Amino acid sequence: MLARIEGEGGLDISVKNGKVEDVKLNIFEPPRFFEAFLRGRKFSEAPDITARICGICPVTYQEASVHAMEYAAGVHIEGPLRELRRLLVCGEWIESHYLHIYLLHAPDFLGYQDAIQIAKDHPDVVATALKLKKLGNDILRLLGGREIHPINPRVGGFYKVPTPKQLEPFKERLKWAIEEGEKAILWTGTLPFPDFEQDYEFVCMRHPNEYPFSEGRVISNRGLDIELSEFENNFQEIHVQHSTSLHSIRKGHGNYHVGPLARFNLCFDQLTPRCRDLAKKAGIEPVCSNPFKSIIARAVEALYASEEALRVIENYQMPDEPFIEVFPKDATGYGASEAPRGICYHRYSVDGNGLITSARIMPPTAQNQGTIESDLKNFVQKNIDLPDDKLLWQCEQAVRNYDPCISCSCHFLKLKIDRE
Repeated sequence: MLARIEGEGGLDISVKNGKVEDVKLNIFEPPRFFEAFLRGRKFSEAPDITARICGICPVTYQEASVHAMEYAAGVHIEGPLRELRRLLVCGEWIESHYLHIYLLHAPDFLGYQDAIQIAKDHPDVVATALKLKKLGNDILRLLGGREIHPINPRVGGFYKVPTPKQLEPFKERLKWAIEEGEKAILWTGTLPFPDFEQDYEFVCMRHPNEYPFSEGRVISNRGLDIELSEFENNFQEIHVQHSTSLHSIRKGHGNYHVGPLARFNLCFDQLTPRCRDLAKKAGIEPVCSNPFKSIIARAVEALYASEEALRVIENYQMPDEPFIEVFPKDATGYGASEAPRGICYHRYSVDGNGLITSARIMPPTAQNQGTIESDLKNFVQKNIDLPDDKLLWQCEQAVRNYDPCISCSCHFLKLKIDRE
């Protein structure tokens, strides 16, 4: 059972004469039709519709959609509204990263079946995790109107913005979160990591002046450096026979890796000094190619999100208006955001009446799917002599390195090993 991950799937492993011949991660993902039913809707509806794609990282989809629509309209948001958007993303990173670190991934390293078992032995750890997650959720609730599928973000800004007084109580909570975040980084560095260095093409967004959230160029450690409008010239989604879930590849290169480890490796210099120093103390610095150490990179990003959230709040000046009016044009717009799990890419074409004529959305899990399979094949080969039950456990852990959000539903992994 691949508990603690959304979706439904199976893992088929074929072994012949002690060698792994094939590994297939079979994901069952029923059609959801978001790209289809966006067509014909008003451009202003995209943030509300796309937020429903994921209950874990809805802000990611909203941010990518509003940036794409503003790109099409020739509008760029600056000042307090842009800062509030960064704060909103910080809230999502805080709640998602700490949920994954403590409640989904840590049990694997510590030998527990789930967080409930951890709570019996270490109730204070789980209590801290839930308190950190609640902090992120409360930021989402204030800025988004609610913590799941927020309704306040819109093209051009927000329907309503907070007052400085409403943000004031978060200062002390974020200072506490920074202290706990420092501990989390050092603690994750003590976990037992398998020796599993891999050769990846890391891909993420990079902004010239800040750690990437929703703006910048798309880069890789193998020479890629493109504008977002060139994304589909370099990446494509493909169907594979063994899965209903799409796989993304870099054209001419194959699988690639998005998410915390990619951002950490490619944008390490844009983290705060505190984050960089603690990462090194925890035993991780660029270039790290062990996917199991993504839990440390995730903790580093969670601390960064807490520091960034505090910076925004301490410097906040309430804007005169909650949004800038955006008027549609007959154009195509491109947007992307860095979800906790990696790049989420959106492309929309809009007509002169503001109606969406086409849509393309590439979520991060699809972009990591091929790399997950490759990891599993290499990992199983290295651990081929393990009994099936222990091998399943460690394969689950390898998949959870990526925090995949496969179809936002319950997830079960059925392991099938054919040994000849």
